[in-house]
Amino acid sequence: MLLKTIAIIGALLLTAIVVIVILASRKPDEFRVSRALPIQAPPDKIYPLIADLHAWAKWSPYDKKDPNMARRISGAPSGPGAIYEWDGDKNVGSGRMEILDVVEPSEGGPAKIAIKLDMFTPFEGHNLVEFIMVPVRMANGAEGSNVTWAMRGPYAFPAKVVGLFMDMDKMIGADFAAGLANLKSVAEQ
Repeated sequence: MLLKTIAIIGALLLTAIVVIVILASRKPDEFRVSRALPIQAPPDKIYPLIADLHAWAKWSPYDKKDPNMARRISGAPSGPGAIYEWDGDKNVGSGRMEILDVVEPSEGGPAKIAIKLDMFTPFEGHNLVEFIMVPVRMANGAEGSNVTWAMRGPYAFPAKVVGLFMDMDKMIGADFAAGLANLKSVAEQ
């Protein structure tokens, strides 16, 4: 009887593992998380709040999650080559960002900032982050911008398995939404 029970439990565990592997293998090889928010400020007012990594402390949701995290900003003062490194608690982990490319705001045109994001802890990840600011006319007639904060990267098999139990879009998306709300508050002052 004990052997039969162990065999049944073993078969159930094996079946569960096979189902998890099949479901995880069906997930895409790349993930993308994106949030957008209209801000009543033109791109040229929002752009420096993102391109100058010193300004991130004013709006970044991660700075609020761990106010005691160690930060180091190096490289260019802003734009390509600007580097932000941090080491914080379990809420923010440790990592490095480097601005790779920018499209500065121009008369009526969109602005864009591309950042290489390397996470070291709590999980290793190497992703591309983009901020896009598209000029718009707000409902009240004022100048504004539709600001998008997006991240994409490879979706390795272990992350696909974790993704079956945790929704990365909801987790990271909530941080992006909070950050955009903070950015809106700062830019509209």
